[in-house]
Amino acid sequence: MKKIIPVLIAVVLIIVIGAGTVAGMLYEKYSYSKERADLTAYFEVQGDERAIILQDERIPEKAVMKNGRCYLDMDTVTTYFNEIFYVDLNEQILLYTTATEVIHAGFGSSIMNVDGVESDLGYEIVYNENEKIYIALDYVRLYTNLSYEIFDQHMQIYNEWGSRTVAALKKDTAVRLRGGVKSEILRDLAEGEQVEILEKMENWSKVKSSDSFIGYVENKMLIDETQVEETPITDYQAPEYTTNQLDGKVSLGWHSIGGVGGNDTLDSMVAGTIDMNVIAPTWFSLSDNEGNFESFGTKTYVDRAHTLGLEVWGVLDDFNYNNVHDAGIDVYAVLSSTTRRTRLVEGITKTAVALGLDGINLDFERVTAECGEHYVQFIRELSIQCRENELTFSIDSYVPFNFNSYLRRDIQGQVADYVIIMGYDEHWHGSGDPGSVASIDYVSNGIDKTLEQVPKEKVVNGLPFYSIVWKTMGADVTDVYLTLNNTQSYIDSIGVKGEWDEETQQMYYEWKSGNAAYQLWAETEESLAVKINVMKVKDIAGVAVWRLGYGTKGAWQMISAYVNAP
Repeated sequence: MKKIIPVLIAVVLIIVIGAGTVAGMLYEKYSYSKERADLTAYFEVQGDERAIILQDERIPEKAVMKNGRCYLDMDTVTTYFNEIFYVDLNEQILLYTTATEVIHAGFGSSIMNVDGVESDLGYEIVYNENEKIYIALDYVRLYTNLSYEIFDQHMQIYNEWGSRTVAALKKDTAVRLRGGVKSEILRDLAEGEQVEILEKMENWSKVKSSDSFIGYVENKMLIDETQVEETPITDYQAPEYTTNQLDGKVSLGWHSIGGVGGNDTLDSMVAGTIDMNVIAPTWFSLSDNEGNFESFGTKTYVDRAHTLGLEVWGVLDDFNYNNVHDAGIDVYAVLSSTTRRTRLVEGITKTAVALGLDGINLDFERVTAECGEHYVQFIRELSIQCRENELTFSIDSYVPFNFNSYLRRDIQGQVADYVIIMGYDEHWHGSGDPGSVASIDYVSNGIDKTLEQVPKEKVVNGLPFYSIVWKTMGADVTDVYLTLNNTQSYIDSIGVKGEWDEETQQMYYEWKSGNAAYQLWAETEESLAVKINVMKVKDIAGVAVWRLGYGTKGAWQMISAYVNAP
C-alpha cells in the first residue's frame, strides 16, 4: 500500500497538471482578448489629419484640421462631393458656378464675392499648401447637401441617405478590428448602445458605432434589430438651368463667311433652302491669347435674316483666325485664365447683344484633354451670360468616343440649350485615311452615345452636304472636297458606275487614272434620307447642315419634311 500511494499521487499530479494545461489552452483559445488596436496606425493618420468615413466605408483620402475647421483637398471634393468647384492657381481664386452666378473666393481669404457683393464667412475658405488646394468643408456645404461629424482621429461624412439596419447591445462588449474574440479592440461598447449593422454573417456582424468605428461584434450581443429611415439633408437647392429653345425642331444652316464681304451672300445662301429656321454665320474667331476675337458681324445681316424669318446664331470658333494668320493661338492659355476667359465671355455676349443676335453657337475644336476642365468652366460661364441676355446657347460637339470624353457632354447638355453633334469627319480632309465622311453606323452611334448624356430635346445632328474624293498614288494619299450639289455632275464627268454600299449606306465609287487610284463614298440624297430617318426614329431636336451653298433642292425637301413631321 505504501508503495501505491506515491504512484497515485504522481498520477493525480499528472492529471492536475494536464487539466491545468488543457484549461489554459482552452482559456487561451476562447477567452476575449483585451489587446487594443493602435488607432493612429489603424486610421493611418498623423498630425492634424483625420481619416474619412464616407457613408459606411473609409476612403483613402484624408481631411485636415486647421484653426478648428475641417478642410478637404480639391481632388477629394470634386471626386466625392461636388465637381463644380474650379481652381485658378495662377490668379489664386476658387470659383463656384451655378446656373445664374459665379462665386469667387481668394486663397487665404474669408471673403466670398457674388456679383460684386462681398460676404465675410469668418474662416479661411481656401488655401494652397505645396500646390495642393484645400477647401473648408463648411464652404463646400454651402453648395452641397452633406453632413459631417469630427472625432479624434477620423470623421464621418454623409451625402446619401436611405434606410439603415440598427440594433442595440445586449450587454457590455467591444467592437473589434476583425471577427473573432482574439482580434484587437477598436472601441468599448456599453449595454444598450445602438450600432448600425453593415453586414451580418454566421456568428459575427460588421457594424458601425455611433462615433463611426467600423468593426465586428458577435451576433449574440445584438438585440432589437430594426430598420430606420434617414432624414436627408436638403439645405442647398441649386438654381434651375432654364432653356431658350425654338418651339419646333431646329433646322440650322452654317453660313461660312471668311470676311465682312461674305455677309453679302446671305440672300443667295438662303434662296435654295426650304423651312430653314436658323442661320449660323461663322463670324467670330479667337484672335489672340488674351481672350479677344475677330468679328465679321453686322447689324444689317441680322436685320435682313430676321425679315427672312430666320434666327441668327453667331458662331464663335477657336481655329479660323489662327488658320489664316498662323497666329500661334493657345486655347489652353485663354481658357485656363479667369481674366482671359471672362474677357472672352463678356466680349462675345456684349457683341451678340449689340448685333441683335438670337444665339451663340460655340465651335471650339482645338480643346485638348489638358484643357478639358477649363473648357467646362468656360461653357458654364458663357451659359450664364447667354441665359441672362436671352441668347440661345448651342455647342458644336464631336461624335463621342472615350478619347474625347473630357469634353463632358453631360455638362454640355445641362448648361446649353442645344448640343449639335458634328456627325461627319469620320474620315476628314488631310487625314490620309480614305473612307466615308459619315457612314450610317458612325452617325447612329454618335446620336446614341450623345443621348446617353444629353436629353433628346437638346440633341441636334449635323449632316454633311459634302463628300471627299480620295486619291492614292503609291504611299501618298491626297483628297479634295466634293459638294452635294456637284456630286452627280462629277460622277457623270468621270464616267464611272458605282454601287450601293450596305455597310456605309452610301454610293461607293472607285476607279483608276494613270498611276492613281481613286475612291469616293458619296453623300447623296439617298444616303442623307437614311440618316434623317435615323434622326426621326431617335426623336431628337433637329438638324444642322454643313454648309449652306452645298445643298440640293431634294435634300432640303427631305429636311423640310423632317422638321415639319408631327
